[in-house]
Amino acid sequence: MSTEIEIRIGLKTGMADPEGANVQKALSLLGFENVNAVKSAKCYRVEIAGNQEAALAEAEKMCQRLLANPVVHDYSIAVAD
Repeated sequence: MSTEIEIRIGLKTGMADPEGANVQKALSLLGFENVNAVKSAKCYRVEIAGNQEAALAEAEKMCQRLLANPVVHDYSIAVAD
């Protein structure tokens, strides 16, 4: 049995997001004038052996040890749809 987990990692509020700013600028140049802000984020889908509870705990460890820098990133972990 395995569980598919979705991990989303983004910058904390107040952190500079040059990728998001560039996308917002490009959208504006393409005529999308109603876009107020763009924030970039990464999404990982990880299939982990075991039940949901164990998979969520394993994903938390992955974020703490590799995927997210707690100084600049926020992250969320959920069972994928």
